Amino acid sequence: MSAQTKTTRRVFMMQNALASAAVLLAVDAHAQAMVSESDPQAAALGYVADTAKANGKKFPNHKASQACSGCALYQGGAGSAAGGCGIFPGKQVAAKGWCSAWAKKA
Repeated sequence: MSAQTKTTRRVFMMQNALASAAVLLAVDAHAQAMVSESDPQAAALGYVADTAKANGKKFPNHKASQACSGCALYQGGAGSAAGGCGIFPGKQVAAKGWCSAWAKKA
């Protein structure tokens, strides 16, 4: 084998390894667990999967029109049922959910 063949094979093998890792990361990102309302951080922020169930006495600034899908921290796509959130890394929140960190999308 010539040096050119070995280099090409080595580059191919490295590219293949990188592509495999990227696919595994993408699959893992889509398989994120939903944040639980009983999660300590979620409970501290008053997270609920349905904004209509937010505790109005504890969070008097909550409005029924506020939902995770309209929050600046929400990372889900338009029309998705759930998506990532900057407050809960590695987990997804319900698009119809709410927490006290809610901030209107610009």
